[in-house]
Amino acid sequence: MTAVLDIDGVASPPRQNGELVFSQPWEGRAFGLAMALTDAGVVSYDVFRDALIAKIGAWESAPPEGQDYSYYRCWLQALEQVLADAQLVAPGDVAARAAAFAVRPAGHDHGHDHDNDAHHN
Repeated sequence: MTAVLDIDGVASPPRQNGELVFSQPWEGRAFGLAMALTDAGVVSYDVFRDALIAKIGAWESAPPEGQDYSYYRCWLQALEQVLADAQLVAPGDVAARAAAFAVRPAGHDHGHDHDNDAHHN
């Protein structure tokens, strides 16, 4: 069953002219991952949406010093929480993986050279 995104309210994703808006590539990836997991039935969209609303509410009630609001930061935090709560990933694994990606140079998000892949066109 495909999840139906909220179009109004706190859980609705940012849109411009009716289209979803992603300001950074990771935002689209986080969105796609969450939607793929809910579409596949790995996690419940309702559970994810409730976690997202809670993360947004927590940010609004106590915004971190020096941090601008980011819908997709809340989205990612909600996804991490839902996956950890379902014991699909360990919270420490998420933090370790994020730290490993954070130190990689920009543009090196695949871990191998596509220019030398036989399947690269």
